[in-house]
Amino acid sequence: MILLPAIDIRGGRAVRLRQGDFDDETVYHDDPLEAARAWVKAGARFLHVVDLDGAKDGTPAAIEHLGRIVSELRVPVQYGGGLRSADAVSSALRAGAERVVIGTAAFRDVDLLDACLDEHGPAISVAIDVRGGKISTAGWTETSELPAADAIERLQDRGVRSFVYTDADRDGMLEGPDLDEVRAVADVVRGQFIYSGGIGSLDHLRSLAALRQVNLSGVIVGKALYEGKFTVAEAVAALRGR
Repeated sequence: MILLPAIDIRGGRAVRLRQGDFDDETVYHDDPLEAARAWVKAGARFLHVVDLDGAKDGTPAAIEHLGRIVSELRVPVQYGGGLRSADAVSSALRAGAERVVIGTAAFRDVDLLDACLDEHGPAISVAIDVRGGKISTAGWTETSELPAADAIERLQDRGVRSFVYTDADRDGMLEGPDLDEVRAVADVVRGQFIYSGGIGSLDHLRSLAALRQVNLSGVIVGKALYEGKFTVAEAVAALRGR
């Protein structure tokens, strides 16, 4: 499994939210590029960048920061937030994203999802953001009655093979993943998925690695890295079972 340090951008700064609450924000860097540079210098080989303003408002606001990160650091970047049109998806890919994560639009505009899959194929991933086991959209501000497993099955029927699964209830809480939940997701996903939500210790990473789910390809970590709970190198080793 790969480690993806998270860089969440809001108002042009690198921040973290607790449980996706826009009123509960901690600023870690005034410039997202500096946050990215710190993770790469520490040994990160991949990055996960989220445009929080875009996720909430529906229009990308951090494409410029994405371009700066990719051009200066030359590392693969997974990018999401506000990608609700074909132009927005194309803009993120042109700016250098290796993979884009479509969230709200995947559930509200299936024609757009189909078009993006046809044009960009493996560069498309879909966000499965969950509160109480149900799909959450619009920057986690709206929760549906659609269970995560049903959503994944429907998306796979449309050709989606890559997912980013986030437990929004655990995000930023440092209390660890629900391993039974992760196993249940792994049982449904026929392609691959990345897990995000609540990682707060090396034991949490080791527990995910110990599941030995071949379709669990990576883990996103944010607050724990920013607050020095462990280093990038330690996290990479833990995901390798050490």
